[in-house]
Amino acid sequence: MLKGNVRRILLIAFSLLCVLPLSAQNEAYNSYSPYSMFGIGDISRQGSAYNKSMGGVGIATRDKRALNYLNPAAVTARDKKTFMADFSLAQGNRYYKQGDMSSSNNTFNIYDVAFSFPVYKSLAMYAGFSPFSDLGYKISSKETGNIISQTGVITNTVQGYGGLSEVFLGAGLTPFKGFSIGAEGQYYFGKLNKNSTFDLASTGFRDIYSGYEMHLKSYSGKFGVQYETPAMGNVTAVIGATYRLKSNFSGHVDRYEIQTISSINDSTPSPRTFTDTLGKRNRVGLAQEIGAGFSLRGNKWTAEVNYLRSDWSSCGLDNVPGFACVGSAVFSATTSQSVRAGFSYVPNRNDIRYYRRRVTYRAGAYWDQAYYKVDGSNINAFGLTFGATLPVFSNRTGVTNGLTVGIDIGQRGSTAGNLVRERYINFNIGLNLLDIWFLKPRYD
Repeated sequence: MLKGNVRRILLIAFSLLCVLPLSAQNEAYNSYSPYSMFGIGDISRQGSAYNKSMGGVGIATRDKRALNYLNPAAVTARDKKTFMADFSLAQGNRYYKQGDMSSSNNTFNIYDVAFSFPVYKSLAMYAGFSPFSDLGYKISSKETGNIISQTGVITNTVQGYGGLSEVFLGAGLTPFKGFSIGAEGQYYFGKLNKNSTFDLASTGFRDIYSGYEMHLKSYSGKFGVQYETPAMGNVTAVIGATYRLKSNFSGHVDRYEIQTISSINDSTPSPRTFTDTLGKRNRVGLAQEIGAGFSLRGNKWTAEVNYLRSDWSSCGLDNVPGFACVGSAVFSATTSQSVRAGFSYVPNRNDIRYYRRRVTYRAGAYWDQAYYKVDGSNINAFGLTFGATLPVFSNRTGVTNGLTVGIDIGQRGSTAGNLVRERYINFNIGLNLLDIWFLKPRYD
């Protein structure tokens, strides 16, 4: 009874906490990177801490002990009456270098929440939400100049904050043994803010403030398949694939500015605002995405490789003001690609003597190419991940819940030209809760 109450308390607490990022699109940074100033910001690496600790794989993952929503077909890998819930936290530490300048930043945020449940023998559903993209940067520079008369030091600051969130609902079906299919509906929404300020030190001049506020929403869909078959001995092979539809944003982009006033005695000017409605003339959208994965699973281990590709060149990000207009850098949308690999190992899942032998150890690696170029250069990232899933407590039905901790160490960009080298150490914590529904107790 106590364990059941603890589980319910955790479920309520995490649900309340996870709602906060969706309702508080303000100047707090969910993520922080100078590269997030382009397009719709940094696109988050999807998946729970379970996926992230294995390099981000999941397209060919079939694990009845963990909730995997990277492939809609994967929700069928479960015990028939198992309810699952997953909650994740993320903490990031980033270190930047450009020429002889360097800086650092750190963030912390509730990452995602998801749950799944059985519907009928071979049919299951899942739902949840997670960040899709994050905008977070603040860069300042100082210079001296002359505007009409001597202005003294001019401080130029560019800043961005906000992001897009994703709500999803999906279902998976196993029409015949070994083959599963799935479909997912997606709703993206959020607000992106990008602004710049010229702060003139002289009291004879007013500041210049301008920027963009983008209110966006979009609907999309995702489909997935998985085929599981015996390979050799006790090894099972899984082939998986996913496809996300291309979709367009609706909403509007507000441009605003306050022009310079030459005398301090003039009245404060009202900002001028221009609104561009997104539609046929100003079309911006999300690119379609294809993914493929292959995994091998033994009694104690799993190995998986994934590949994802998405062409953003025809999504309109280059043409609509606010998405590409940041500073003097030349932005151009291109094809994003990602190669991911992961491995897990558990010495003895049912060991009753040594706890460490019941721990699942995970590791992975990845290479990502961003969906844009800066000054004609591709922005690539690579990294290594490590983690472990710790059994925390078992419920009355004998099902064990898990706490996954992981670390992601990597680098993005370089110091070539005017680019920024970004090195990071990210920590992920995820709680995976399981329970058996509709279990009829028996008494002797």
